[in-house]
Amino acid sequence: MKQSLSRVKQPKQFDFILMTILILTFLASVIAIYASFPLLPAYLSGSLQLGKQIMFYIFGIIIILAIIYIGNENLFDFAKLGYKIVLILLLYLFIDMILMKVTGRVSNLLPFASAVNGADSWFEFPLIGTLQPSEFMKVILIIITAYIIKEHNENKTVDTFESDLQLFIKVAKWAIAPLLLILAQPDTGIFIIIIFSLALMLACSGIRKEWIIGVALIVGVALFIFFYLYYFDQTLFAKIFSGGGYKTNRIYGWLNPEENLKGPGLQLYTALISIGSSGLFGHGLGSTVISSIPEAHTDFIFAVIGLNFGLIGCLIVVILCVALDVRLCIIASRSNNHVEKMMIIGFVGMLIFQQIQNIGMVLGLLPITGITLPLISSGGSSLLSYMIAFGIIFNASAKAKKLSDFVYD
Repeated sequence: MKQSLSRVKQPKQFDFILMTILILTFLASVIAIYASFPLLPAYLSGSLQLGKQIMFYIFGIIIILAIIYIGNENLFDFAKLGYKIVLILLLYLFIDMILMKVTGRVSNLLPFASAVNGADSWFEFPLIGTLQPSEFMKVILIIITAYIIKEHNENKTVDTFESDLQLFIKVAKWAIAPLLLILAQPDTGIFIIIIFSLALMLACSGIRKEWIIGVALIVGVALFIFFYLYYFDQTLFAKIFSGGGYKTNRIYGWLNPEENLKGPGLQLYTALISIGSSGLFGHGLGSTVISSIPEAHTDFIFAVIGLNFGLIGCLIVVILCVALDVRLCIIASRSNNHVEKMMIIGFVGMLIFQQIQNIGMVLGLLPITGITLPLISSGGSSLLSYMIAFGIIFNASAKAKKLSDFVYD
């Protein structure tokens, strides 16, 4: 039996709580980016970055309203079309990267392709700005995976390892190609986000718990070996990771920032000084106590918040993140539509992973991966991709409210 997806049809079904959280997050983003102005390099215009962020939020609201108007009924068809378009864009960037390596050029060869911080992940269009296709692919894969899980669960008769393997293969057929292209750019951050989100969806899909236990054990053993080698066998650690280039440097910069101040440890050391010196209320808006923070308006926006507003400012941002996560979990728990429930689980996984990873790396608890703080950091592609997700979630929330009203009436 086909499950109908949802759409907001009456004002009382609109999720004003979720919208309020998004508005507060928008205000936090604007204030944080404004506070980063004195910390930006000379070639970056703070006013331009702030103007773009406001513009992208406006476009994002339009996207939400458009999805609310259209509804969630034809999501799979839209996702398949989006998958083809974004995959072509990723392949285009991959070809440009190959051409650069073959010719030895340091600048992009194909029109509109653009490399940022060593990653061939972007398109740059006149008057419009930059576009990162991989940001949209993570949302598209979550939508497609939700439908695959629904269809698989409807057709399976028994829960077996073979049945679970079939599900994994179905998801992999869609995910492997874009994941390989994203990893080749290289964009390890988004690669990890997609893997985590899809893994969480599969873990909640009804697969046998042995898979979850097995993966947890593998990850635990890998982390144990990593830290054991680093702290107790530096020689072997260096042999294993010596060929990793900038990724290896990031590991050393994370674990020993003070010994790598002239290189990969500078970002983390600056962030720790910024937050550690700010006290309860910070140094004040637009503080120049620290002369600069690398990637202040994007990856390290949380350090800017700490520098300017101290512990109180950091706590406010964390509370906003938690409030958003909890609200989405409530919507997922209330929804009786399996497809929408699975999509929200994927979106929540994507959101929580980015929040924890970004804040964790700024505090030195996790390695630096170039993952931004969602909805707070400057970045149009990331923001717009999340607005697509929120449009779907608003529709799911509306249907959950309608069913709740029907039950109580």
